Amino acid sequence: MTKAELINYIAKDSKTSKATAEKVLNHTINNISKCLKRKDKITLTGFGTFYVAKRKARKGRNPQTGAEIQIKAATVPRFKPGKQLKSWVY
Repeated sequence: MTKAELINYIAKDSKTSKATAEKVLNHTINNISKCLKRKDKITLTGFGTFYVAKRKARKGRNPQTGAEIQIKAATVPRFKPGKQLKSWVY
């Protein structure tokens, strides 16, 4: 599903305009991003939790040459699905 398709679903389900649905979706995404930049955890009960995790440095391989390379440590966003979301999907 694309962002445009999601906006259409939101507009239809909430009986609002596509412009309003797009604003709401954009604000939601922006606020989640701001929270993750501050390393805050966002928990949406039943849906899941967005959080920031540290990934350790590790060794990898260049797929073209097969040469071993060093991959730097990084801070990355993560999502852990909630119990209700898991029951809908699995």
